Parts: sequence; structure tokens; C-alpha cells
Amino acid sequence: MILKKILFLFLFYVAVCFCQGNNQIGIVTGKATTFIPVYIRQGMTYISVKNLADVLGIKYTVLRDNSRINFHFPLSDLIVSSKNPYLVLESKNNSQDILQLPTSSYVINNNIYIPLIYSIKILGKALGASFIYKPPDLLTIGEFNRKPDNELKNNNLGKKLSITGLSLDEKANGSLIRINSEKKISSYTSNFKDNILYITLKNISADLNKIKRNSGKGVIKEIRAKNIGNNVELQISVTNEYSASEVLNIDNSNDLMITIHNKIFSQKENNNRHKDKWDFNVIVIDAGHGGKDVGAVGINGVREKDVNLGVALKLGSLIEQNMKDIKVVYTRSNDTFVELYKRGKIANENGGKLFISIHCNSTPKRPTDASGFEVYLLRPGRTQEAIQIASRENGVIQYEDNPKRYEKLTDENFILVSMAHSSYMKYSEKFSDLLDKQFGNNLDYGSRGIKQAGFYVLVGASMPSVLIETGFLTNRKDAAYLKSDNGQSKIAESILNAIKKYKDYYQQFMLSE
Repeated sequence: MILKKILFLFLFYVAVCFCQGNNQIGIVTGKATTFIPVYIRQGMTYISVKNLADVLGIKYTVLRDNSRINFHFPLSDLIVSSKNPYLVLESKNNSQDILQLPTSSYVINNNIYIPLIYSIKILGKALGASFIYKPPDLLTIGEFNRKPDNELKNNNLGKKLSITGLSLDEKANGSLIRINSEKKISSYTSNFKDNILYITLKNISADLNKIKRNSGKGVIKEIRAKNIGNNVELQISVTNEYSASEVLNIDNSNDLMITIHNKIFSQKENNNRHKDKWDFNVIVIDAGHGGKDVGAVGINGVREKDVNLGVALKLGSLIEQNMKDIKVVYTRSNDTFVELYKRGKIANENGGKLFISIHCNSTPKRPTDASGFEVYLLRPGRTQEAIQIASRENGVIQYEDNPKRYEKLTDENFILVSMAHSSYMKYSEKFSDLLDKQFGNNLDYGSRGIKQAGFYVLVGASMPSVLIETGFLTNRKDAAYLKSDNGQSKIAESILNAIKKYKDYYQQFMLSE
């Protein structure tokens, strides 16, 4: 006996939204709404059949590198080929129904799109349903036979909703959004257009009613969300004060933090009597470690604290010789121990406009094949390696009189700290990019990239700031280079060249404000 088939009534309300340059169709089924992308060409709406199948829980097979897809509908298989005007419907008794479309299908982001108005009849036949389409607003699909819910693996309607809520916290320099999730959100993308920040969270579903927010203050105006296939798209409408954003995972939590930064730094006082506040006239050079804290020890016996100081003093001398209008401030100019929080304090008290902390890298394995330089920004670490490096550098606090002062700098609080630094982040990023290029051109080993991690030493400096790992003391070649006077001089020269270019950028930006 044929298994009892369950009949579902699906009402599809089509809302074409113009966002990110990609239009979407909203599919309303009962109380839930799922959005799938459509492609508009010369006034014609093309629908992604793969995404439609995902919403309906229809299985499919992808062949020939996405050039052909077989959709296994309840009554028949629908074969759709890329850049092809033919749709082939094969029934269970092997009979074929071929429809020639007036235009070929299109491939966008590995999805095949077909013209909706010309495909309704064959889609309805494949589903065993009646279609009523009133362009561009309403598509109604009548009753059709459907497989049991336990087979609908790709259908958001059959999923347990993972995102269960959202909280919004307004700060003086931006807004902090916390997405509450019952599972880890490991993949996401973002895009900004027309004062809307689009963030797509991959392989997850959301309770849309618990996400929507209207904010009457701060940089955020409204937050909306859509379930699109297997993903969730957040649409965050912002004011013209928006400057940047970040999406960050939180350690030991499934929640996601989104920081929305405003243009607080660009809102400087234009009065000439305050002009000196913005002059690029003080650079603070921080030689990492020192005194009782030797830092890492290289395989050639060289100590990190000595390399850091050597580079710092060479850099300071070069700045004084080549940039006479700039004052150089050292957090230490000899072999002394300086607590981390005091280094930022020194920088702030001297009116620093750029903070450069110099360090050397190392690994537990000795010797190691790991080689090269890295430039770090102050943000929560996104990779295990970055977190480990920050943990090692932050370990300096064991030598301090009151290490408990840093206990509140948890991973989540580093997000708040990075928001406090958001007014300088644009400049930190620019200087990091210039450093990376100069090092790449001048040093005897390669770049390991611009990264981010929660370094305590950068927290207190209220100015653009970076931390440099100049090379690996546990790598034979790097260690020899870092120990040599020539190697330290080349590192200092590279930093100087980056500072010169950065100064031009900084002053040009200030004049344009």
C-alpha cells in the first residue's frame, strides 16, 4: 500500500527587495518567512531553482561542476542545465516533457537561475501543484504531495532555530550587537551598501521575531533579518556616522558580537587653537620586555629584550635624524622592566600620535621552520596562533606587582576595548599595511600577514598603535638576522619608511577634514 502522503498548502508571497544589488523573494509558509535570491535582467525575474528546492525540502543532485542539476520532486525529476534554454521533466515512468524557454538560464555564484514567469508551468507540474503568479507581488502554490518532514534536511522550516535573540548596547563611539545562538556560528560574510550593513551567517536559522530592532539613537537605525536558504542575513540600517564594523566570535560561547563604529575620530575640533592636538608630532617606541623579563631566548642565545631595545634605539635615532619635527618617546631606553599598563600611560602623557611596540616571535619547537614577521592590531584574536602569541606576550604580568589589574580583560571585554580604539583603527590599519609592504621589500624573510590579538600593552595607548613581531628567535636564519646589527638596522629603516608614508597619509586626511 502506498504510504499516506501529507498535503501541504504553501502560499508564496513574493517581495522583491533591492538590496546589495541582489533582489530576493520572500516565501511565506504559515508563520515562517524564508527569502531566496532572484536575478533581475531587463525587467524579468529569474529564480534560483536550487534555493527554491532547499526551502521546499526537495533533494537534488549536482552534476558536471554545477553545470547541471537534477531536482528530485515528488512526482518527477526536473533537469536544469546552465546557460541552456531547455528544462527537462522526467516522470517516474520515464516519460519526458521538454520546455524551451525564450531565454537561457544564468549562473550566478554557482546557482542556476531560470525565468520565473516562463517556468511556472513546468515547476507546477514537477511539484504536482497549481501556480498562480501575479508579477511581481504574489506567487501562490497550491496543494502538492510532499515527503515526510524527516527527509527535509535542507528546509529551514524543519530546523530547530539556532539564533534565539539579540541585544543592542549603544556606546559613545558606536554600537555593540550580541547575537544569541544555540550553536557556534563559524562562517559569516559582510557587505556594506547604501547605508545598510549586510551580514550573512552561514548554515544557521533564526527566530526572526526576536531579532528585529528599531533604534532611535546611536549609529544604528534598524535591524532586520531574513532566513535565506540555509543562511541568515542580517540587515543593519545605519546613519551617515557609520565608519566601520567587525564580526567576532566569543571564546567559550556560541554568541557572536558585532561592533558598529561611528566617525568619532573624524569629528575633531576644527578650531585652530586646538590644531596642535592633531599634529603628527610625537611617536612612542615601545621595546618589549626588559630587565628581569628577558622575553624569548633564541637558539643562538640572543635574548628578545636585547633585540627589541636594539631595534627601538636604532629606529628612534633614524627618526630624530630624518624627521626633525617629530619627538621620539621611549617607554624604555635601557635594560629596565616597565609594567605593561605604564607603557600606555607614558604614551598618553606625552601626547603620542603613534605607538609602536617591538617584539620577537618564538615557538615551543626549537629549532623551527616558522619564519617571518607579523604586524598585529588590537582586537580579539581570531586564530589559535594569534591567541597563543598574545598569551605569551601578556605573560609579562607575572613579573608585575599587581597582575590582577588585568583580570577584567576577558575576550568579550577586548571587544569593548577595541571599540574604544575604533576612533584610531583606520590609522592603525593603514600603518600596518605600510609596515607590511616595507618589511616585505627590505627584509631577508617574508611576511606572515597583518593579524589581530588582544595584547595588553596596546590597551592603554589612546592613539593608533601596532605590535610588531620582527621574526622568530627559534628559527636559525631569523635569529641570526635579528641578532645582527645589519638586521636590526634594516628593520628600523623599514619602520622609518613606513612612518614617513604614514605621516603623509595622516596629514592629508587631517587637511581634508
